[in-house]
Amino acid sequence: MFGLIGNFGPWELLLILVIVLIIVGPGKLPQVGQSLGKALQNFKKAREEEVAELDEKKQK
Repeated sequence: MFGLIGNFGPWELLLILVIVLIIVGPGKLPQVGQSLGKALQNFKKAREEEVAELDEKKQK
């Protein structure tokens, strides 16, 4: 199953960008990028909190 996910080269990234532009449209693209950035920030923050909590439990 995981063998289907390979490395993304520049052509694959360009194809993905074109598909996103077709689906979302150029007007909404900045909003989509902003939402994606916020989602990644929240994910990183939650991950760091979980790691800190696990480290705290290990020390006890």
